[in-house]
Amino acid sequence: MTTRGKTGRRLRFWTGRIVHMALVVFGIAVVNFFLLHLAPGDAAQVLAGEAGSATPEYLAALRRQFGLDQPLPVQFVRYVGHLLTLDLGFSFRHGLPVSDLIAQRLPATLLLMAASIGFAVVAGSALGAVAARHAGRLADTLISTLALLFYATPVFWIGLVLVVIFSVGLDWLPVGGMTSVEAGYAGWDHVRDVARHLVLPAATLGLFYLAIYTRLMRAATLEVTTQDFVRTAVAKGLTARRIAVRHVLRNALLPVVTMLGVQVGSILGGAVLVETIFAWPGLGRLAFEALFQRDLNLLLGILLCSSAVVVVVNLAVDLLYTVLDPRIELAR
Repeated sequence: MTTRGKTGRRLRFWTGRIVHMALVVFGIAVVNFFLLHLAPGDAAQVLAGEAGSATPEYLAALRRQFGLDQPLPVQFVRYVGHLLTLDLGFSFRHGLPVSDLIAQRLPATLLLMAASIGFAVVAGSALGAVAARHAGRLADTLISTLALLFYATPVFWIGLVLVVIFSVGLDWLPVGGMTSVEAGYAGWDHVRDVARHLVLPAATLGLFYLAIYTRLMRAATLEVTTQDFVRTAVAKGLTARRIAVRHVLRNALLPVVTMLGVQVGSILGGAVLVETIFAWPGLGRLAFEALFQRDLNLLLGILLCSSAVVVVVNLAVDLLYTVLDPRIELAR
């Protein structure tokens, strides 16, 4: 195929993918809108209750002020109109635009996700490869038992145990938060401070997925080592290290990468619990607060942002596939 043909095919692929991603995110936003409006109560009831003036007149005035007195179809059309202009609305509870609140909290959530995913994938892949190399021996038994233990233990319990051991008992790491505000660190001191606060939340969220990737990598490695191309590499006299890195590892990582793309959504869900336990100032904790405060605009904005993150990560996973296995062509 000519270079022009390949370029045109790639252009059609990327155009189609971007349109598909936009439609998926928009569809999720529509579903979330109607699901959240099925729940009883609204922001007016919460605000009136806090003010101690939950009279029918006061509630009606609040609903009129926030546009909650309009029929649901009218609210939906207005929401879609704002969405098309990238206007996520206004948070009734915080008194700020939703986009500003998300911009403040999103970096913390992305940092927590990146740290936990990186820890889980790297450590899980390494442990799985070691377990496969020593299949049926003591190392395999210990690693498999440890993985099963982390998989079966609830995330919140792991977090509490880590806090008791490393924060309360040993006093090595801070209990919660993202920074030591009172210390006033700057520069590299601030980076080290954030890293110390990040260890426990990232480990808590990552240990569960580490168990999954360990078991998956072990099974994939054992399967790949029985393939004909590995036997051919051995027959050619390649070193064990070269076979493991160039042939076994790259192919065994494909199921791990696939599972990573599937689990991004659940990792975001797990971040809600972890951020609440460790008072981590991310989107998960903000969504938890918005849910009980009936701040639907804020909750819809967070859900929209989360769905966009999941879609983008899945696209990145597809690109990573082509790096691990050059035989895969996205534009085909």
